[in-house]
Amino acid sequence: MNKIVPISLLFFFIGTVSLFAQVKKDTVLVVKDTSKLQEIDPLTPAKAAFYSAILPGLGQAYNKKYWKIPLVYGAIGTSLYFYIDNNNKYRDYRKAYKRRLEGYNDDAYQFLDESRLVAGQKFYQRNRDLSALFVVGFYVLNIIDANVDAALIQFNVNERLSMRPEIYPNDVTFRPNVGLTFNYQF
Repeated sequence: MNKIVPISLLFFFIGTVSLFAQVKKDTVLVVKDTSKLQEIDPLTPAKAAFYSAILPGLGQAYNKKYWKIPLVYGAIGTSLYFYIDNNNKYRDYRKAYKRRLEGYNDDAYQFLDESRLVAGQKFYQRNRDLSALFVVGFYVLNIIDANVDAALIQFNVNERLSMRPEIYPNDVTFRPNVGLTFNYQF
């Protein structure tokens, strides 16, 4: 009995000390308004398209999509390289054909006859024209990409609207079923 009283007093004092050790704070919870829309600038897509028209890749930099800039310059640069290369080869074949008509046979294409020189001219002229179309196409695609990307940045995409795949068991056969769920939280 002598040991029970001091042990119970010890537990009593330890229990009361821990109860008074915490200070009660008055906290006010503030709910964040998630329905508030961000300001939309309708001129942002036009600015991005204008910047890309001035200098290819500048619209992507305006949209902060820096990883697209090497793709833009790679596409336009490759097409421009093939344009210049095909144009040079077309001129070489053209000069050789003209010299062949003048009666000279001292060019780099001595092993080709006149019909092959004409066929080579047509081939490189066609490839040059296609390369020019690709240069213009990639330039226009650069402008369209900057415009569309700037327009899509303004869409509100957050965690409240989600689409995710879901695998759930069938109630009868317990085999997995695959489905898609669309969730929108108010």
